[in-house]
Amino acid sequence: MSTTERINETLAKLTAAGVSVWLDQIARSLIEEGELERLVREDSLRGVTSNPSIFEKAILGSDDYDDELVAMARDGLAANEIYDRIAVKDVKLATDVLASVHTDTNGNDGFVSLEVAAELAHDAERTIGAVRTYWNAVGRPNVMIKIPGTPEGVGAIERAIYEGINVNVTLLFAVEAYEKIAEAYLRGLERRQDEGLPLDVHSVASFFVSRVDTNVDKKLEGLGRSDLAGTAALANARLAYRRFKDIFSGPRWDGLRHGGASVQRPLWASTGVKNPDYPDTMYVDGLVARDTVNTMPLATLEAVGDHGKVTGPTAEHDPTAELDALREAGIDLSQVTDELLVDGVQQFEDAMTRLLEGIEKRRTAAVAGENGSA
Repeated sequence: MSTTERINETLAKLTAAGVSVWLDQIARSLIEEGELERLVREDSLRGVTSNPSIFEKAILGSDDYDDELVAMARDGLAANEIYDRIAVKDVKLATDVLASVHTDTNGNDGFVSLEVAAELAHDAERTIGAVRTYWNAVGRPNVMIKIPGTPEGVGAIERAIYEGINVNVTLLFAVEAYEKIAEAYLRGLERRQDEGLPLDVHSVASFFVSRVDTNVDKKLEGLGRSDLAGTAALANARLAYRRFKDIFSGPRWDGLRHGGASVQRPLWASTGVKNPDYPDTMYVDGLVARDTVNTMPLATLEAVGDHGKVTGPTAEHDPTAELDALREAGIDLSQVTDELLVDGVQQFEDAMTRLLEGIEKRRTAAVAGENGSA
């Protein structure tokens, strides 16, 4: 069996188990050279996510955008305007590649995500303004706008869903935070239903997985309990999946489902393994379940295709024993998830700062070169 056939078979099996395979990466070359289309055609790819860190690597780490960037600089655009135009164009191109998936799944998949600036994470009004701007700029039914799952983001999420905007809720770590954003999703749908509006709005709730182990494993080492290393992330995500099943069942949900609503799928993000001692597919193999999304860096997707194991609904495993053991060892998961949210917002802010600074340097050089030649 060829490598390609093996990849097709494994990823198709994951898809059949109810996991939507998304790529946690976007770049102009990936789209224009046909690799994204190949992943859709051969490797069961059903979506793409982006964030400031991804765009930083794509724009500053390649020459894909140099001509475009110089042209926009000479047109007088500022660094943030250049970024917005590049990001929107990439997302438009990717949504066009994924359009066939969107059609084939009756609008339930084939999404590409674009994130609002992390600096807005604690400002609901500015967040919803940015959400509307990006939604209208992309102008595709299979785009999702990413909103951080902060306490301030809850109102923006409800408003966006009410307005018919697809939302990817990002930077989720705590199950308690997830419950609040799931409630916001339901309220947004109910407001639409009350006004006779269609319920064909979609959302995912993105839990960052590997970062939980990175944080907890360090604490466990300090407590002399490294025997529990590598257990926190999967346990936390499995607890979230249990809450998902509880929330999206019963009379309240049935009323929305019968009206045409779709569940807000849990999305497992940050599934690239940070610890080289762990299996490189552990955050995919261990989180298989229906109505979920797993967004993977390309290296992780290729690893799963090569040697991933789909052994059943592993995300449904009861995490109680692991969570109890962690608590008894002195791990406060609420403290961990609070730390991770603060760090996550800061990391995206820092990535955007570096990206805009890099664009500004190229913009300044382009303008200087033009003036020097005049």
